[in-house]
Amino acid sequence: MVTLETPRLILRRWREEDVAPMAAVNADPEVMRWIRDGSVRDERQTRDGIQAWESEWEAQGFGLFAVEIRSTGELAGFTGLSVPDFLPEILPAVEIGWRLGRSHWGQGLATEAAAAAVRFGFEERGLERIVSVAQVGNDASERIMTKLGMHAVRETVNPTGGRRVRVFELSWDQYLTATR
Repeated sequence: MVTLETPRLILRRWREEDVAPMAAVNADPEVMRWIRDGSVRDERQTRDGIQAWESEWEAQGFGLFAVEIRSTGELAGFTGLSVPDFLPEILPAVEIGWRLGRSHWGQGLATEAAAAAVRFGFEERGLERIVSVAQVGNDASERIMTKLGMHAVRETVNPTGGRRVRVFELSWDQYLTATR
């Protein structure tokens, strides 16, 4: 079982007790406004999502981590790596993504968590390139991508939601240059 620790966070695999707090994050329209078509998700959909994320861990050796606040044990949301099947034109690729509950916004937690997942992807899983996808207008996510050292490489339309997205990327060589 992979567990990553940062100064304020624990990134770990999913547990049964994570379903309800993650469902609360997924039920918030403000959180979900930049996800696919903006639809919220209920507890069943959240449980199905967590099961799919855990399956990706088993199949790929990476996946989405549950993000826990070290000081309280509270589930903040997720970050991690996945294959962006929803956007076939950029495949093969591995995407870094994140989703935190609103009470955890504006504290640098998404950047802290995503940086740990990027490091894991490059240093532990030997990835050559990591991408990230944000809907046009999602400035907060684009700021995180920039802080991670990523740069925009294309703009396209997400076929699952019909919205314009920007694709950012970071190569292993760029990561090495930035971290040395």
